[in-house]
Amino acid sequence: MSADVSSLQEAREDAAAGEARFEQLIAEDSRVEPRDWMPEQYRKTLVRQVSQHAHSEIIGMQPEGNWITRAPSLKRKAILMAKVQDEAGHGLYLYSAAETLGTPRDEMYQQLYTGKAKYSSIFNYPARTWADIGAIGWLVDGAAICNQVPLCRASYGPYGRAMVRICKEESFHQRQGWEILHTLAHGTEAQKQMAQEAVDRFYGPALQMFGPPDADSPNSQQSMSWNIKRFSNDELRQRFVDMIVPQAEALGLTLPDPELRWNEERGHYDFGELDWDEFFTVLKGGGPCNRQRMDHYRRARDEGAWVREAAAAYAQRQTAPQAGLLGA
Repeated sequence: MSADVSSLQEAREDAAAGEARFEQLIAEDSRVEPRDWMPEQYRKTLVRQVSQHAHSEIIGMQPEGNWITRAPSLKRKAILMAKVQDEAGHGLYLYSAAETLGTPRDEMYQQLYTGKAKYSSIFNYPARTWADIGAIGWLVDGAAICNQVPLCRASYGPYGRAMVRICKEESFHQRQGWEILHTLAHGTEAQKQMAQEAVDRFYGPALQMFGPPDADSPNSQQSMSWNIKRFSNDELRQRFVDMIVPQAEALGLTLPDPELRWNEERGHYDFGELDWDEFFTVLKGGGPCNRQRMDHYRRARDEGAWVREAAAAYAQRQTAPQAGLLGA
């Protein structure tokens, strides 16, 4: 047997052993780690999902960052700054997790820069009033928690571990939004109206964050079979509605859905159909703030290029002497 044929046979045997090990890890609900063999489609699915999650954290800083200087008190400014800082950190955790799958961070940045990569459609809506910051915290971060807590058990180790810390911080974010809305809802009539209008604006888009209905989401079933996701889009959306209805009652605000009612037989709340035409329009770039969000991101990347170049040059200078010593 020639050396080439022997090498090919060994490669096939290694791949077969790796695939068997991967299937065993999934069946045992264990963790796949970066050096483990994994199907290429599993890798691609994770890169798409994790990088999209990272992009959403980075773009999601914009609507709230715009309110830091306009927050109604020094305390509110400090809390909001801490939240925006957390979101930047979340993006970095997730980019780091995605890098372990073999995709360089600069490549992911470029995919977002060119518009090839997507981010959550919710961040293409404007934060028109201070109450919108509360609605984003309560509804948007609440939906994120509902979606992300199961991801702490994702089959890919670096992703699941990153989500543990992220979910702890998202809980603070939701509490911040709740507290803003609670204060407004128990203030003047004008403040309560402002809070109600913010909830009216963000309720539908927050429910759309879980993705399209299961029948229109071909990737969801595969992700569940690999234990990346634990629940389908519709299951997560139902859990979220069941969670926020009593919270809205405690706030004294109304969720804008005339079909929302308790179904004794199902043991869940029924709710109305969402505007999926709007969802796909926003996803394709037709939302109220799509262009603004991307223009701002590109401008920040372009204007900050010199900082990245200077940091890279400094790092290279610091490592050069060490490399020379090693060479000697």
